[in-house]
Amino acid sequence: MAKEFKIPELNSVVIVGNLTKDPVFRQTTKGTPVVNFTIASNRRFRDSKRQWKEDVCFVGVVAWNKLAESCRGRLKKSSAVLVEGELQSRNLKSPDGRTRTVVEIKARRIQFLDRRPPTTTSGNNEGQASSSQSQQTDALNKYLSNEGPKI
Repeated sequence: MAKEFKIPELNSVVIVGNLTKDPVFRQTTKGTPVVNFTIASNRRFRDSKRQWKEDVCFVGVVAWNKLAESCRGRLKKSSAVLVEGELQSRNLKSPDGRTRTVVEIKARRIQFLDRRPPTTTSGNNEGQASSSQSQQTDALNKYLSNEGPKI
């Protein structure tokens, strides 16, 4: 009898990006904390004419329980994060009765990359993109060397 070849089960995602808007905090009917947010992850590359181009990927993230609680007060629009988790899909009914499938990351770990806690006042945004890019690079290097703080 021949052995059946099985593909290993692997569902793992690591992504770095910035929140596109303020996170949404809520509780389930049983009181379980949950937070949802979307991040934008940028990828720079050279096109066929050797010109630098940028591509942006928008990804939804959901975090539960203590991980969701740890995000409160630490995240806001433009906050930089490294998210480690798994892809999950769920079906939603739209108001017109159609079923939509949503794919998002169920976070297992979130590393906050901003050097200081978010503030509620808006300040000068000059240099924010380059600072965020260097924070993302630093965080990814720490993650790959397994030196980053774990939540």
